[in-house]
Amino acid sequence: MRAVLQRVRTASVTVAGATVGRIDRGLLVLLGVTVGDTEADLTYIVERTIGLRVFPDADGRMNVDVRATGGALLVVSQFTIAGDCRKGRRPSWDGAARPDDARVWYERALDAWRAHGVPVEAGVFQADMQVALVNDGPVTVLLDSRKQF
Repeated sequence: MRAVLQRVRTASVTVAGATVGRIDRGLLVLLGVTVGDTEADLTYIVERTIGLRVFPDADGRMNVDVRATGGALLVVSQFTIAGDCRKGRRPSWDGAARPDDARVWYERALDAWRAHGVPVEAGVFQADMQVALVNDGPVTVLLDSRKQF
């Protein structure tokens, strides 16, 4: 499982002209489910996301996690994160989980973050979405449950 986390001042996702998710301060999470993901992969991504200290403390140092700030998550499914660009000019999507499997893991991730008490907004799985954000910093972090990067 892979995730791209962006610290944001605000973020929203729109489908067919309607806003389906919106947060103020928090993290935009682009989540990619990969072939063979397990409970351990889910746990790694969920716990790392909420535990990362990427928000400033009183001294301006990145020392605070999203929960301590009262921030939220906007989670958007994005199979393209599983793309492999090492060969040729067209990414291979072979590493991305099949949609039926990916949907289950995506929904489980949403439930897990909510179970940790983090406010969560979400995109619509497999929809054509427009994501708008105001980066804060900018701060962008890459997570891979198999630690490939």
